[in-house]
Amino acid sequence: MNHPTNRFPLTRRAALLALPAIGAPAVLRAQPAFPNRPIRIIVPFPAGGATDLTARVVAERMPALLGQGGEPSRFPVVVDNRPGAGGNLGSDVVAKADPDGHTILCCTIGTASINQFLYTKLPYDPARDLASVAMVNEVANGIVVAADSPFRTLADLLAAAKSRPGELNYGTPGNGTSGHLCGEYLKTKAGVNLTHIPYRGTAGVIPDVLGGRVEVAIDNLPGYLPHIKEGRMRALAVTSSARWFSLPEVPTVSQAGVPDFEAVAWFGFQAPARIPRPVQERLAEAVLGAVAEPATAERLREIGSEPKPLGPAAFDRYIATENSKWREVVRAAGAKLD
Repeated sequence: MNHPTNRFPLTRRAALLALPAIGAPAVLRAQPAFPNRPIRIIVPFPAGGATDLTARVVAERMPALLGQGGEPSRFPVVVDNRPGAGGNLGSDVVAKADPDGHTILCCTIGTASINQFLYTKLPYDPARDLASVAMVNEVANGIVVAADSPFRTLADLLAAAKSRPGELNYGTPGNGTSGHLCGEYLKTKAGVNLTHIPYRGTAGVIPDVLGGRVEVAIDNLPGYLPHIKEGRMRALAVTSSARWFSLPEVPTVSQAGVPDFEAVAWFGFQAPARIPRPVQERLAEAVLGAVAEPATAERLREIGSEPKPLGPAAFDRYIATENSKWREVVRAAGAKLD
């Protein structure tokens, strides 16, 4: 099975090396005061999607890595789903939380990057109000139809969209999600007009695609893989630059006829901006340590994602690069939401 070229070797040493801005002495320094109660991970989307799955895989291992003296922390790490407004509601909860590290965000490409350009007004400023903890993984989006759809290829779909402007709908898990902006990006690059139908999470999109109420989904692959593998749905293309390891038989959008198209979703963790540096360090070490464990890395791959561990400073740089791309995509698409 071929994996993307950006696959990272995952070892505990590699996880620690992903923290260059922190420094080994600070990472290894004991912080007995943290955690002193349960840690809450806010997931700003409903259960069952890629954000939720990522958070739960990492959360399961964090207590063992936040303990002292070889013992796991006695405080659990719990996932709290707070969906709404394209991830903005849950993100705002964390932006306004006490900056003590006990409330953190499982962030996405939308909440950390796209939404600030898409929405005319956000209740939080991602650069000012949130601090990077660690990037965890990335996921290709799929362009997915029901198995009985008349569209056998992406070329079929685009030809129909050109002949029937605005009549075909594409469903996504919500405004501001990577699926939404991938759809807008596809419309711009392919010169077609598709109508966006935002849902409240992946769980709402899938039955409507299967039932023929919406023609196509553009969404993170993990929630669709079981349906694709079991023959109920068909992926026309993936949005990564190379074929995705979990669906190696499916072409990329570029291979399917839309040149130079690449857009992947990504996930990580952020905390309130005023979080004390030692607490930020402890959280980063725990998240990266979890991703470095072979069993955790394999679970991330099982849900259709590729581990991509980055420490706080590297994650900041990655977000800055993504901001440059998506600012222009939103501008070119003319997409704006209140």
